[in-house]
Amino acid sequence: MKTLTCIVIGAGYAGIHAMNEIRKNVKGRNNKQSIKYILIDKNRYHLRKVILFKPAVTDEDICTPLTQLFPEGVELLEATVTEIKEAENKLLLQYDNDSLQELGYDILVVAAGSIIRLPDEAQGGLPLASLNDALNIRKAWHANLRQAAKEANPSERERLMTIAVAGAGISGIETAAELAYHVRNDAEQLELNPNQVHIRLYNAHERLFLDGPDKVSAKLEHILTANGVEVAHGCRVLLEDKGSLSLSDGTVLPVGLCVWTLGLIPNPIVKQWGLPVTTDGFVKIDPSYRVQGARGIYSIGDCAKVINPATGRSDGMTCKEAIPQAARLGKVIAADIEGHAAPVHTSYMDSFSIGLGPKNGLAWVNKWGIDFVITGKMGHRIKQLTWNLGSTIK
Repeated sequence: MKTLTCIVIGAGYAGIHAMNEIRKNVKGRNNKQSIKYILIDKNRYHLRKVILFKPAVTDEDICTPLTQLFPEGVELLEATVTEIKEAENKLLLQYDNDSLQELGYDILVVAAGSIIRLPDEAQGGLPLASLNDALNIRKAWHANLRQAAKEANPSERERLMTIAVAGAGISGIETAAELAYHVRNDAEQLELNPNQVHIRLYNAHERLFLDGPDKVSAKLEHILTANGVEVAHGCRVLLEDKGSLSLSDGTVLPVGLCVWTLGLIPNPIVKQWGLPVTTDGFVKIDPSYRVQGARGIYSIGDCAKVINPATGRSDGMTCKEAIPQAARLGKVIAADIEGHAAPVHTSYMDSFSIGLGPKNGLAWVNKWGIDFVITGKMGHRIKQLTWNLGSTIK
């Protein structure tokens, strides 16, 4: 019996679901071949990146050990892929001790994901782009509150209690909402006036949530405002320097902390691997997720340009879209192994859920041309379910 080697690169949302779906779909369908499964990631854990704001405000652990997600049946390698030798069906791996390993594959899934866009270093502030960044942000606003509790000057005290969130995508919205809740609570415990806490969300566009209709954007802003987030539209943060925030409209404001939430870009490492990419860095794939011109290689998730062939519409960079991609990929690979026609990509329904602080959220679905909006505790439960489903937490 021939043994095939199936390797998945990346233990993000697309990667862990791809591994599960390939195993589920291939298992028992071809008795002539057995499959060896390998998952490669630079970390020994799955980082729940969509809730990266959590350690910026609480002690919540957002890292799930890969041994917990894959207790058996999958070999886990903590390494970085430095080269894909497509002509030889081999990978070159580098480990933390700088040792190298060459590894052959029959099936390769590139799920390298995305990285969070960073501001220029000269722009100041703190980015929310990694686990360490989140911890540094929490440390910074805690220090500001402690200093504010000792500050005699009312203006300086209020500056220390002001946080700007630069970037109003889903991440920026959720970060601002969480900060509004937790910073106020901590300020009150330090006998500070929670009404002097200012969480300001700066949005370069004229409304929030451009993926949804105007009425949902208005509802979202109303909830944010009611929960202590001040939203500024049509305004970009240029830089933060020594407690001053410079805005694109020429305004300069006092601020204690600036948090950058600038969205995602496809992982630039895929360019180093020699895979075909678009001008904006996404892996080029066919409608069944096969990498163009690369035998046995597939790609899904944030690093791939996933397009619905029926509509020409591109998938977004969200875990809710990576999950159905992975489910279909499992069927595609099973079909390719067996020599059958493989399914092609279709878009996920129009829906979003947004966390708006503890026990508060908004969920929107457009179905049959009708907008369904759920808010409050139920909206938060739906968002919590989405977060957990993304990380295969039951």
